[in-house]
Amino acid sequence: MTGEVVLTGHLVCANFNEADVVERHLRRHLELTRCEPGCLSFDVDRTNDPLVWRVAERFADESAFAFHQGRVAESEWGRATVDIERRYSVTIGEGG
Repeated sequence: MTGEVVLTGHLVCANFNEADVVERHLRRHLELTRCEPGCLSFDVDRTNDPLVWRVAERFADESAFAFHQGRVAESEWGRATVDIERRYSVTIGEGG
C-alpha cells in the first residue's frame, strides 16, 4: 500500500480569458473532486494575483490520485482548462 499523495502548486492563467474559464468551471470541478473515493482534501484558491490560483490536493493513495487524474482528463474542467499552465509538485508518502 502506498501513502498519501499530495499535490501542491499553482494554476497560472496567461490572460483574463483563461481566468474567466477557471471561474466558470471551478465550482463544479471542486464538487466532483471532493466526492471522489480517496480524496482527503482538495482546495483551489485565488491568490492576490487575479491570474493565479493556489492548488492543494491530498489523496489517500496513488490509486485514488490516478483515478482523479483520469476523471479530470475526461471532464468538462479538463477540456476547458487543458491549455492553462500548471506548476505542480507531487509527493508520495510511505505506506503503512
